[in-house]
Amino acid sequence: MIKVLLADDQSLVRAGFRMILKAEPDIEVVGEAADGREAVAKVSTHRPDVVLMDVRMPEMNGIEATRAIATGDGAPRVLVLTTFDRDEYVYEALRAGASAFLLKDAPEHQLLAAIRVVADGGSLFSPSVTRRLIEQFAARPAAAEAAPAELGELTSRELEVLRLVARGLSNAEISSELVVSEHTTKTHVASILQKLGLRNRVQAVVLAYETGVVRPGA
Repeated sequence: MIKVLLADDQSLVRAGFRMILKAEPDIEVVGEAADGREAVAKVSTHRPDVVLMDVRMPEMNGIEATRAIATGDGAPRVLVLTTFDRDEYVYEALRAGASAFLLKDAPEHQLLAAIRVVADGGSLFSPSVTRRLIEQFAARPAAAEAAPAELGELTSRELEVLRLVARGLSNAEISSELVVSEHTTKTHVASILQKLGLRNRVQAVVLAYETGVVRPGA
């Protein structure tokens, strides 16, 4: 059973999500929060697997709440939902540790799929968000941000795996490309995230592009 916490300052929105999720046999809504601060508190109380997080909320916004929630072992996965697709929300949500970013007008089946993917450890973004991320990276000047010192700790094989992750390849596809077992690939990915202090693959992709490890079109 996937335990979900709803965080949105509009009660009607929460009610709508609750009705959608109630019909799913493998999903249970374990709590609701009307602001970011309440969401952080209820995560400790209800221990959800996934938090549906609105961006614009009083007391503490969704980005700050995500930053407070998405840390440490056993932290819930955060799926950010908003009516806004402005780039800064996407980047801030990624850096804060969000595992998915969807617009609130996404189809119901896409929301349900996103919850299941995120609960299973994956990441998912709406097509419009993915397109804008790629366009933003492609428009950046050649000079990349200073590479963090932790990149120097990666082995040559881990750098190779990071480049493939940044190209959007799955573990199975990376395994096929490198002619290694999927278990070995998973071990490399876990090591990369640990060494770089990253929450998930999405943050690894962002870092790879920002530091010039990979470049759009390469």
